[in-house]
Amino acid sequence: MSNYLLKRVLMMFLTLWIIVTLTFSLMHAIPGNPFASESDQLPEQILANLRAKYHLDEPLPVQYFMYLKNLVSLDLGPSIKSDSRNVNDMIADGFSASAWLGGQAIVVALIFGVLFGIIAALNRNRALDYIAMALAVLGVAVPSFILAPLLINYLAIKLPLFPVATWGTWMHTVLPSLALAFGPIAIITRYMRASMIEVMNQNYIRTAEAKGIPTVLIVIKHGIRNAILPVVTFLGPLIASLITGTFVVEKIFAIPGIGKYFVDGIFNRDYPVILGTTIFYSAILIVTIFLIDIAYSLIDPRIRLTKKEG
Repeated sequence: MSNYLLKRVLMMFLTLWIIVTLTFSLMHAIPGNPFASESDQLPEQILANLRAKYHLDEPLPVQYFMYLKNLVSLDLGPSIKSDSRNVNDMIADGFSASAWLGGQAIVVALIFGVLFGIIAALNRNRALDYIAMALAVLGVAVPSFILAPLLINYLAIKLPLFPVATWGTWMHTVLPSLALAFGPIAIITRYMRASMIEVMNQNYIRTAEAKGIPTVLIVIKHGIRNAILPVVTFLGPLIASLITGTFVVEKIFAIPGIGKYFVDGIFNRDYPVILGTTIFYSAILIVTIFLIDIAYSLIDPRIRLTKKEG
């Protein structure tokens, strides 16, 4: 177990280093620079001073190793376009809103996705199954940037049940959480339905039914635990993407999350912001997948993190 954990931790750092290197290389390979829009407005000497301030006048290998040196001390650097703030402050400010919103969306997606999947599996080829699958197809087909305005129109304007385009109380999080959760609910429903159908056809389930155990107890004690592994696998990237912010939904609902910093950084060619938000997202994704792998052995005792398997 200890050898497995050590190898995984080393692989996590190696993966993060590869992501940093690729992002840095691709970012500088694109033509242009952060001061391209000001090149016609500022004297050349001022532009040269700005490049020197942010070390953009140094060779790329020097810039790369300087960034890695700062990264070791968890310093993501200053924002080029926002001179008064650094990337660490931006992520700290935006993460709380994105994490709160994403956490709610994950809970909603899990509850309804697992519930709909179980209902569809237990009523296979019946009306409830067809309804659940129709909702799943609709959830995959309708993107969040279409669903969000519809929720605003019907639940905030025509029926003023929730506030919109502000941020403060939990009421402000309901509509964006629903917009974020709708797609994952559909995917989890499909995963849970397929896995639940397979589990319910196993011999030990039939044995339990033959003993007269109520279907509800069979589903709760045996079915869900064995059928939920595909859903747990999907949770890794889902958690990382939702808690680090979804720009479209955050933009529509005027939520001060990380997503807007990332997209603004791309538009402004703000190298430290692009690198910082990418590293932050990647780190959360890597750690989440690692925790999901550990959770496998807790959910299903047949899975063991042995030296041979690691």
